[in-house]
Amino acid sequence: MAGALDGKVGLIVGVANKRSIAWAIAQAAAAQGATLFLAYQDRFAEHLQELAATLSPAPALLSLDVQDDAQIDAAFAAIAAAHGGLDFVVHGAAFAPREELTNPFTSTTRDGFRVALDVSAYSLIALARGARPLMEARGGGSIVALTFLGSDRVFPNYNVMGVAKAALESTVRYLAADLGPGNIRVNAVSAGPIKTLAAAGVGGFSSILGVVRERAPLRRTVDTGEVADASVFLLGPGSRGVTGEVLMVDAGYHAVGM
Repeated sequence: MAGALDGKVGLIVGVANKRSIAWAIAQAAAAQGATLFLAYQDRFAEHLQELAATLSPAPALLSLDVQDDAQIDAAFAAIAAAHGGLDFVVHGAAFAPREELTNPFTSTTRDGFRVALDVSAYSLIALARGARPLMEARGGGSIVALTFLGSDRVFPNYNVMGVAKAALESTVRYLAADLGPGNIRVNAVSAGPIKTLAAAGVGGFSSILGVVRERAPLRRTVDTGEVADASVFLLGPGSRGVTGEVLMVDAGYHAVGM
């Protein structure tokens, strides 16, 4: 039986280790037939090589710093040389200096703010710009970014990352409008809190998990596999009429007032 992503070529950015949401998406996309490129930061190279070896066919690996436009250009040039086009991009890049997630929000530094917005939001614009001609060569494509409810509501110690995710979600809408005429869709998946490497930097994260388990309509948190399945839906033909959307995958927590 054909997979939803059979014959599709995709770039996934933001795999750090086996607990990454981006890694779960890579597994789900590969299972649906996609040919993958995985972009990684050099400090995660060993982890990613081990993970990539578990997929068949093994994905190509690209060293990529999303703050470096030359590296972004080189990554898309490598994809173009190998396949001539690109069908989807998953943006899972997010970062803020640790102290910005432990100190009071009013202590946010100018440099910390800049880094958080650059890595977590502007990088989506840079990646979309690089992907555009490769997707147009294929007749269109899909871009999916990973976000969190902290973009809209205050979560303890999420601080500048909440501002960055708000910027990311706005960027999704503006890119959807800009790229839509080329049949390129841009959406986001807002995952509930999950114990990932990034979440480990948020002080008191365990208490956030506890509140979600208690109050979410499904009375539980979500796992990376559930987020991955929703992401694959947005990457595939089943969502061909969906763009500019933030899809909530959080056991319904976003719908609850008290």
